[in-house]
Amino acid sequence: MLDYVVIGGAQAGLSMAYHLTQMDKKFVVLDSESEIGASWLNRWDSLKLFTPTAYNHLPSFKFEAPKNHYPTKYEVANYFKAYVEKFKIPVQLNTLVTSVRRHKKSFSISHKDGEIEAKNVIVATGPFHIPYTPPCHKKAADEILQIHSNYYKNPTQLQDGDTLVVGAGDSGYQILNEISNDTSRTVYFSGDTTVKSLPQQFLGKTLWWWFTVTGFLNYSKYSWIGKKINTAKQPVIGTDVKGILARENVISVGRTKDALDKKITFESRKVSTIKNIIWATGYRPNFTWIEGLELDANHYPKNYRGVSNMKGLYFIGLPWMFTRGSATLGGVAKDASYIANILKKRK
Repeated sequence: MLDYVVIGGAQAGLSMAYHLTQMDKKFVVLDSESEIGASWLNRWDSLKLFTPTAYNHLPSFKFEAPKNHYPTKYEVANYFKAYVEKFKIPVQLNTLVTSVRRHKKSFSISHKDGEIEAKNVIVATGPFHIPYTPPCHKKAADEILQIHSNYYKNPTQLQDGDTLVVGAGDSGYQILNEISNDTSRTVYFSGDTTVKSLPQQFLGKTLWWWFTVTGFLNYSKYSWIGKKINTAKQPVIGTDVKGILARENVISVGRTKDALDKKITFESRKVSTIKNIIWATGYRPNFTWIEGLELDANHYPKNYRGVSNMKGLYFIGLPWMFTRGSATLGGVAKDASYIANILKKRK
């Protein structure tokens, strides 16, 4: 019988694991991937954080890098590996949890190779679960290569010819930027062109410095300001939206409405020359593997700052779990500290 099982071995799970080691608890971190940091390594090759390293530290271990450096996904993964080594965190890889069941005084955590019993469970699987692609993608011709941004690596995956990028978040615009750098390729963009972009540097300071000074990332989601930020249109950070959209080979076509064989229908036109589609259309949460869990209207677990309605079950790394920074590499440490203090009181 373990004291805790932590499900998920990225920043949220490792932050909680640090506190459990300090509390001298018997626990294990379960992760479905084959190596630490894989959740970052699996993303596109050119990915860089839009947060400078000084704001990316996990508890009690500095992310070493030059001042105002924006780390690559490889640097993040290596930092996680060093974190596990430094604090001797017990991690069990290649372990996909298929169900969590609550008993009277413990939980059963099932995976393909067996079952683990624990008094408490901390779910740290992050905000990205099931890649979402609009239903119309099924009606597009088979010869059109379709990739969700979750599986996009670099332009060498693409066929020659016109390409469509769908989605106006950070991922969508970063991928649009990379693909449209090849001026010989026409790139159609389907998404909001009015989204604001914020530079990574402003008046000699990093954007994150300004966020810290103003408290932007620390407003509770229950506060008036937090509610306004949460419901407002989110800006794209560190990507020149206007500059990308102004490129001669980038054509904005509005919302994607439908597809029929080779013909893709948009708000502004119909196009039949597209050879590739990259769907940067986000994710849907999936917590159906936790039996008896109460979900909110957005299909996320009901909780207050990570403490769920089920005794002994906790969450960390959820989007807006308490503040704007709750699901970020640099922001998860505060939530981990809060939950750790709750655990100490409940021992």
